[in-house]
Amino acid sequence: MNDAHTPRRDNEAGGKRRADPSEPPAPSSRREGATLAERAGLGEVQLPPGIVPEIAEGAIPDDERVWVPQAPDVWFRPLLLNTVSGGWCNLLRVRKSGVLSRHRHPMVVVGYVIRGRWRYLEHDWVAETGSFVYEPPGEVHTLVVPDDCAEMITFFSISGAMIYVDERGATVGYEDVWTKIDMCRAHYAGNGLGASYVDRYVR
Repeated sequence: MNDAHTPRRDNEAGGKRRADPSEPPAPSSRREGATLAERAGLGEVQLPPGIVPEIAEGAIPDDERVWVPQAPDVWFRPLLLNTVSGGWCNLLRVRKSGVLSRHRHPMVVVGYVIRGRWRYLEHDWVAETGSFVYEPPGEVHTLVVPDDCAEMITFFSISGAMIYVDERGATVGYEDVWTKIDMCRAHYAGNGLGASYVDRYVR
């Protein structure tokens, strides 16, 4: 039987155990600057040799210089320039109405409209803000922005290439990941960001 005057331990009967100053502090799951892996108790993650770093940044840049001119009142903002499989992800920004280009793709293209709207002359649908678009390989289409759209911004993931054609369907030009890199490098070299700025998007 316990003596009535025996002091109760702090961890008994729901009491809290006092910290021992000789013990190392318990790891905090909310430590400032800790990665998710560290917060989960996994420690530092070691990547295999040769793994390139991830890309994680705001899609619409604060610095206007990041936008690369593609045509009058048309720009693209590189997000990923994939030299392994051949393709790229970018934002297309248009601040004019009318026909932009007639083209086709040898591989799949998907898009998501962030702002504004656009359509293809060959279809009766309109891609508006929030719309997802899938473009099948081989289809020829003509991109048009309506007169009442002041600005259109769309995310595109493009595989392979973009082949420009005339009204008869004959090839008049093309773009691929390598021409995109060259355009970015030339633009950044001339606007103060530096030619090597594009390297952060090349994988």
